[in-house]
Amino acid sequence: MSLIDIDFDRQDNPVDAIETVAAIQDWVFERSGDDEITISVSGHWSEYLVSFSWLDNHEAIHLGCAFDLKVVETRRDEVAKLLARVNEQMWMGHFDLWSKEGVVMFRQSLLLAGGAEVTHGQIERMLVNAIECCERYYQAVQFVVWAGQSCEDALSTVMFETVGEA
Repeated sequence: MSLIDIDFDRQDNPVDAIETVAAIQDWVFERSGDDEITISVSGHWSEYLVSFSWLDNHEAIHLGCAFDLKVVETRRDEVAKLLARVNEQMWMGHFDLWSKEGVVMFRQSLLLAGGAEVTHGQIERMLVNAIECCERYYQAVQFVVWAGQSCEDALSTVMFETVGEA
């Protein structure tokens, strides 16, 4: 018998743990069902709605964070190039362009196969990583969409590190 054949019982719904962390952190959230919660987070560049979903058939938590920015049809190819370049630099998660809706989405998953339980630290780290990635590249997407810049120019504009505030 392999481990695949063993049926592990999950003690709690992982979304319950996410709700607990959101309440402890005093984050604004909405529980839209047993398997989904949306948390509102204010960033420097945008307000982000971060959705956590429990995918029972995959035993994974999926995080999705959409940019509050619609990509017009004429700029989608350049945004797709930008996101491909950005994804080369990512260690956790990735960006997608949902072509039908014209929305940029950051996505990340946490596998909890075999009955593994999620920890508060994992939830917090996923959320922090999502917001940091979105904040880091939000302006590059804006530069491509609204200023008509190439993906290379937009990336070079946002990739330098600044120290302090003016």
